[in-house]
Amino acid sequence: MSVGSSSTSRPSTRESQNAAVVESQEVVQDEESPQIQSVVAEIDGGAAGIREFDPNVHVISDLALRIPFEQFHPNIIDEVKRAYLLKGPTHPKDHTFVREKYRAFRAAWFADYDWLEYSVTKKAAYCFYCFLFRKEADHGNFGHDVFTKIGYTNWKQAASRGFPDHCRAVNGCHNKARQCAVDFSNQRKSNSRKFEVNSITSEQRYEIRVNAALDIARFLIAQGHAFCGHDEYSSSLNKGNFLEMLDWYKKKNNEVRVAFDELCPKNARMTSPEIQKDLKQSCALEISKVIKEEIGGNLFSILIDESRDISIVEQMAVIVRFVNKKRMVVERFLGLKLVEDTTSNSLKKSLLQMLAKYGLFVGKLRGQGYDGASNLRGEFNGLQKQIRDENPHAFYVHCFAHQLQLVIVYVTSSCSSFDDFFNYVSLIVTSASSSCKRKDKLLAKYREDILERLDSGEIFSGKGKHQSTNLVRAGETRWGSHLTTLARIESMWNSVVKVLSMIHEDEHNTSRAGGLVRKMESFSFVLNMKLMLKAMSLLVDVKTRLITLRNEGWQPLLDEVKSFCIAKKIHVPNMDESIPRWGRSRLDGNLITQEHHYGVDTFLATLDAIITEMDHRFNEVSSEILVCFSCLDPKDSFSKFDVEKIARLIEIYDQDFSTIDRSNIRDQLETFILHMRRVDLFKDCQDFSSLAMKMVEHERHIAFPLSHLRNRMADEWLNDLLLCYIEKEIFRSIDAKEIKNTFQATKNRRIDLPRPPRRPRHD
Repeated sequence: MSVGSSSTSRPSTRESQNAAVVESQEVVQDEESPQIQSVVAEIDGGAAGIREFDPNVHVISDLALRIPFEQFHPNIIDEVKRAYLLKGPTHPKDHTFVREKYRAFRAAWFADYDWLEYSVTKKAAYCFYCFLFRKEADHGNFGHDVFTKIGYTNWKQAASRGFPDHCRAVNGCHNKARQCAVDFSNQRKSNSRKFEVNSITSEQRYEIRVNAALDIARFLIAQGHAFCGHDEYSSSLNKGNFLEMLDWYKKKNNEVRVAFDELCPKNARMTSPEIQKDLKQSCALEISKVIKEEIGGNLFSILIDESRDISIVEQMAVIVRFVNKKRMVVERFLGLKLVEDTTSNSLKKSLLQMLAKYGLFVGKLRGQGYDGASNLRGEFNGLQKQIRDENPHAFYVHCFAHQLQLVIVYVTSSCSSFDDFFNYVSLIVTSASSSCKRKDKLLAKYREDILERLDSGEIFSGKGKHQSTNLVRAGETRWGSHLTTLARIESMWNSVVKVLSMIHEDEHNTSRAGGLVRKMESFSFVLNMKLMLKAMSLLVDVKTRLITLRNEGWQPLLDEVKSFCIAKKIHVPNMDESIPRWGRSRLDGNLITQEHHYGVDTFLATLDAIITEMDHRFNEVSSEILVCFSCLDPKDSFSKFDVEKIARLIEIYDQDFSTIDRSNIRDQLETFILHMRRVDLFKDCQDFSSLAMKMVEHERHIAFPLSHLRNRMADEWLNDLLLCYIEKEIFRSIDAKEIKNTFQATKNRRIDLPRPPRRPRHD
């Protein structure tokens, strides 16, 4: 991808560190774990631990899986702690807490004790501040090891004794750790600040530099431009977008020029690549906060695709789909995740890490959308099966358009006559439009043909009719491309034949164009084209229409093909003539009639292959869910509404509805449909989404509560840039003040932002 930095180098040590850390996350982390010690030994030969910090990899939500600070190099421990403080405690409020001895952890305790964390892995509670800033044991204070290593699980006495005793002592380890967190977050009171004195004026100039750098960074991110240049020296004529825009900014604003050039400390210029990355990361963190708040505790679905980047590194893109408070269906890009390999186990591990970053849990997942790769859709060990083993309501639905395309690809390759036919189609498209000169000739001939047919009265003019067009190549991954290609050839038939004839007559350009003209003007080519056009157009609708075409469509199709051939002066063969079967020799003596060849071996064989492949591709559960949801289509006064099919959804998603809901659903649906058809407000609704938004707008969702919708670039650099670029709506709505505060909090800056002005006192 071209978004972001122009650099394409990827340090090999970085990959090995990430891989080692990901492996370490599978182990319950404690200081005595031999597996953790072996992981550390692999990193930098066991010397001084992890040296590079990546918040996307090293900041882990589940405290039981976190890497101990002893594993990090001393120089980056403060950076790690600062990232955890910025993230805050882990509060899985929507998790289903397991009961043991009739008792379980309560999500309400998070509101009473803001320091509390819960580990889904260990099913235990921990203290966020003690994890970050505890000092060596004062074993006389309660809960030192329990809330940092072992985990608290005595739910019977948690509210009455366990949690209050942990934070009660004023000089206890908990309150000392909490005070350390406050002091650590306040950069003005840090030890380094005690030796530095910055005037108010210097802080104001620092804020000017931050504002200018942030303005430039936000513009470049929003437009998808690179930050760095190949030559960033002061003598360079093109120092890269960031520095060039900064020079332009200084020329336009004298205050900015003075802050950067005349009164700027050398260690606070705000132009280094590291500062640019920090600004980008701060923007991404703010967007992540907005997305996390927007999703909240809603049910959601995920869309995943895997691909390789330009440096041949496997990446997994994750998109979450949910319904917001206004009942709008929203899709949000969560990010890119580097995967070690494309096995289902690795993909699952990466997916769970991405979901944990946003506080999402598999228990709230209601739909999975992937492509048809076996490691994703596999029925026995694919990613969708592993997710469904944990949550049976996370139904996998393959993209229906992609499945239809796969049906076409299978049919075109499984039937030898159609495989041969589409090979010729590809040659026709390539020969007629492979160069700009040939495309221009084709368009000119098509324009002449349209004018002739208009003059003769064969066709009529009108708005939107007879637009300029061209041939397109069919693709195996583009839905509808085969249909589009054949439709274009049919509509441009005369022009294509003329252009191929002109190419053949060009003595300076020998080609197979002449043979392609003869192939196009054959009865078999026309029949195959007409049959595939009709079959592919029916695929857009339903399988039953294909069955009807199979039983009753041969004679009408044959008549249509004969009419087309007569109009184009193409020879129509005698249907009673004997010919050998496709691919057989006459010497074998296995002869059939022309009608049997076209009617049985071609027509029926093709439709049977399409119907069989559709049965294989479209499983019963996903088809049933689609049919049931289609009953809520508000078009034509809810003409598709069916109480029993909608009630069936309650049974499929039984975990989301109580026994009382299931018993009342039919009565409420009957009342719902009478109200919808009677009130004029809902007559203009054209789809499910507009209906849901209209219900919230007019507070009908309160009257019908069961109608709620459920529902070489560095890796972190690329991920953050993509998050900002794709979620532009959120990115542009974020206040620059919030980004500046996040930027200031992510690292220990040498200069502070100025304090906000005090409000004047009123006498």
